[in-house]
Amino acid sequence: MSNILWKSLVVSPAVLGATLLVSTTAIAAPKTTTEVSAAKQLGVTQVAQQPEILAQTTIDQVNRYSNEGNQNNSQSQVTSVSQFSDVQPTDWAFQALQSLVERYGCIAGYPNATYRGNRALTRYEFAAGLNACLDRVNELIATATADLVTKQDLATLQRLQEEFSAELATLRGRVDSLEARTAELEANQFSTTTKLVGEAVFAVSDAFGGNTGDANKTVFQDRVRLDLQTSFTGRDVLHTRLSAGNSQAFSLRDNANNPINTAEGTQTFEVSSTGNNSVNIDRLTYEVPIGPAQVYLAASGGRHSHYAAVNNPYFFDQTDGGDGALSTFASESPIYRIGGGAGIALNLPLGKGGGILGNSSITAGYLASEANNPGLGSGLADGDYAALGQLNFSVGNRLALAATYVHGYSAAGGLLFNSGSTSDAFGNNVRVGTGQANILSAANASSSNSYGVSAAFRPSDKLSISGFVSFHDVTGFGVGDDYEAWSYGVGVALPDFGKKGNVLGLFAGAEPYAFNRPGFAGNDIPYHFEGFYKYRVSDNVSITPGVIWLTSPGQNSNNDDAFIGTLRTTFTF
Repeated sequence: MSNILWKSLVVSPAVLGATLLVSTTAIAAPKTTTEVSAAKQLGVTQVAQQPEILAQTTIDQVNRYSNEGNQNNSQSQVTSVSQFSDVQPTDWAFQALQSLVERYGCIAGYPNATYRGNRALTRYEFAAGLNACLDRVNELIATATADLVTKQDLATLQRLQEEFSAELATLRGRVDSLEARTAELEANQFSTTTKLVGEAVFAVSDAFGGNTGDANKTVFQDRVRLDLQTSFTGRDVLHTRLSAGNSQAFSLRDNANNPINTAEGTQTFEVSSTGNNSVNIDRLTYEVPIGPAQVYLAASGGRHSHYAAVNNPYFFDQTDGGDGALSTFASESPIYRIGGGAGIALNLPLGKGGGILGNSSITAGYLASEANNPGLGSGLADGDYAALGQLNFSVGNRLALAATYVHGYSAAGGLLFNSGSTSDAFGNNVRVGTGQANILSAANASSSNSYGVSAAFRPSDKLSISGFVSFHDVTGFGVGDDYEAWSYGVGVALPDFGKKGNVLGLFAGAEPYAFNRPGFAGNDIPYHFEGFYKYRVSDNVSITPGVIWLTSPGQNSNNDDAFIGTLRTTFTF
């Protein structure tokens, strides 16, 4: 037998065993999309969306495993598989591990007599283990101290080759076909760095109650978003999102049948609607880790909730429209809708490992609404802006807390909760709350200091409780321009209710309101009640019926309560 054949036969069992072990870790327990989404909203600072979070998770695992090696967890050689306390004869890979340990002696364990076979394996660890195993095999060949290959082994290999000749031929054909199809895909692929994530929302909706019911008819509305997610390093992501829609908010009426200047009851799919299905770019942002910090850059369409944890699982939807609550109020605290546009933000983790600071962080961001305008009183620093600071605290994976501060500035005629929009009419750019809380001085500029707290508690995988409170102190630069506004809400969500992926949600609170403002009538609290049930038809289609009940619309209890019923269908691809 030639020396090359001899070495090939010697090495083959070792390589095969190592490959099987790698395959085991590759099948490690996956996380469902629902679990990942809930985890992001429950204490883990949110930054856009799936690819970068999965990449960061992988980096965190690599760092954790590397730290294990730096903590005197050096591996020691074992001579018998029975020396591993966490390896049992019933384990499916027991015989392969036994062969590698007792026949070749190229598997090492930890000093505490564990093997940790179910732990995720990095490519670096696999390379190091395979190299050590091959070194051991070469040593055995050189010393010729073991009868590694016998005539029985050769006979067994020959018999197996004959018995599985048909299967091997079939497998060879499949590999050839796969290579051809892969080559065709690579030749015609859209991009090596970009993937397309789409969402289409169809909604049938109507408003009821007194004059509001008489003034509105049943509508069938839509909104479509195409998000081009580009990654250059595997850890960063560039969002270029196109949006189109034809949805319009309902007209709420007072007891004299006049329109109420309010954004109460605004639904999430109405955000960024172009009104006639024309297409625009409603988000252009880039997120990248730099050292321990996660950096967020927005060229257009930036929002505080893109990078700050809102602590509202199952109600908040990162795409703001198709997967969470029906209304903008139930989706997130109004404090995150103060300002928007272009700017920068970062999240810096606090502490490492377990403990009360295990997943905590500090968040800071600055967004300017007129950053693209070079005129006087505009630009990145002179125009409307909002600066956010937030402390995030997590206790395990069940409780998350956040304390938020936002300082905003707006020119005369501005609006408080405008999500960074300054060009549309009142009904299109204000996302939440009454006119008393939103409308700033028409003659003078105004600044605001807003304070908010939010919390999310998940006592079990089948129950989530979340809530927020926000206070807004507005200072106008003219006489009588000052006012204060409040808002609060609490939600209860039952995930996997009736079927895995379904969500039953109930939310109640007070939309942003302000009392005793000159020129405004009404000093009642505008309560908001909402219930919805998201039924997941498939992984890509969900149907969400729901009802929104608004009391004292326009902060006036003399106005009839308004009801909005919606049947929302969401397609994701």
